[in-house]
Amino acid sequence: MFGPRLLSNFYIAFEAVMANRLRSLLTALGIIFGVAAVIAMLAIGNGAQQEILEQIKLVGVNNIIVEPIVEQVEEEVEGNGNGPGMEKNKFSPGLRMLDVEAIKEVIPGIKKISPEIILDTYIVKSGIRRSAKLVGVTPEYFEVTNFQLREGSMFTENNLINGDPVCIIGRGVQTKFFSKEDAIGKRIKCGNQWMRVIGVLEERIVSDKSIAKLGIRDFNMDVYIPVQTMLVRYKNRDMVTSGSLVSANRGGGGRVVIIGGQQQQSSSSSNVNYHQIDKLVVQVGESSMLNPTAEVLSRLLERKHYNVIDFEITIPELLLKQQQRTQNIFNIVLGAIAGISLLVGGIGIMNIMLASVMERIKEIGLRMSLGAKKTDIVHQFLFEAMMISVSGGIIGVILGIVLASLVSKFGDFPTIITIPSIMVSFSVAATVGLIFGITPAKRAASQDPITSLRYE
Repeated sequence: MFGPRLLSNFYIAFEAVMANRLRSLLTALGIIFGVAAVIAMLAIGNGAQQEILEQIKLVGVNNIIVEPIVEQVEEEVEGNGNGPGMEKNKFSPGLRMLDVEAIKEVIPGIKKISPEIILDTYIVKSGIRRSAKLVGVTPEYFEVTNFQLREGSMFTENNLINGDPVCIIGRGVQTKFFSKEDAIGKRIKCGNQWMRVIGVLEERIVSDKSIAKLGIRDFNMDVYIPVQTMLVRYKNRDMVTSGSLVSANRGGGGRVVIIGGQQQQSSSSSNVNYHQIDKLVVQVGESSMLNPTAEVLSRLLERKHYNVIDFEITIPELLLKQQQRTQNIFNIVLGAIAGISLLVGGIGIMNIMLASVMERIKEIGLRMSLGAKKTDIVHQFLFEAMMISVSGGIIGVILGIVLASLVSKFGDFPTIITIPSIMVSFSVAATVGLIFGITPAKRAASQDPITSLRYE
């Protein structure tokens, strides 16, 4: 008996909602926009979270990055360049491999350390030429940056010691130069040297936003060689000493910079890179040791560089985590706004339903005089409120998905829509309808049938 009676109440409520479609739609607007805001907010938050996690993977976990600062060899101040008017910068040997050894020996808690020497060059094979980055590294580089070999092998100890002409190429280089053949064992010309390919890396997808934020490059077009190979066969800036860096004032303020005995004409504002390595990545064992290790590392390098601060230390993971905390606060604010929208929508449902009760007093009295119980009236008005809120929830879900897609498409911002976010939004909408529909339903059920039938 309970089932058919409840179904009958549902049908009466459905007819009442359909008879007032426009009013029901306007009543549901608060729910619609609230649910849409929740879904869009969660999609944006999930997208930002995923992007930050991907960026952390790109820079590696628990990494400290040391990069050289290229300063002027000499600065001209007042004077003609032959007396006290010429002020020279302090000498520093720059960031070099000896620093790597010192860090390994002195600083505890270092898990891995990876120096990099980067050279802009070109690749030539079978008449095809393309610009690329030639990167001198040690095997630790691939571990701290989470690179995986697709095929082939890693550098051997002999490769590292002897500076052998071997290389590991990115996936883009393989696709460009070895699309129809196996790259392993083949030779490729990098600059003026021939290298034998011993390995190919897995493809690393890097977004333009990550490239801009993190200052990283497209790793897929890089060619990696042993760091000793770079120093022996390409360039070794540690060969340039303080004695070989001479700046002489010539004529109208220009100067000649002598590097390794060769003169190079330079303006007064030009810089000379005297650092042997271009980047140093230090990985520590625990995240809690990132800041203390960075401080010790800074003091160590400052002493070895004769109190010249010609290096910059950054901790990408901490910067990204700070960005993540900021994003979480932003998500909470958006969630609060969406919650207020749902609250306003619920109050709107309650107000309209209360007004509907006053308009339909005769209908209520007639139903009760024909045998309807108070629970039937309560069920009817609860069903009406639930239908409005659930319908608004469905429309809100669709609108939220559309908004998230538009943000992703036109705002160049990643969004991720998940099933749990849809279920949570829909459940909240249904709950709001239930909670805010109780008061009007009880108000309707409390009407006296005799008084209701006489109501004008």
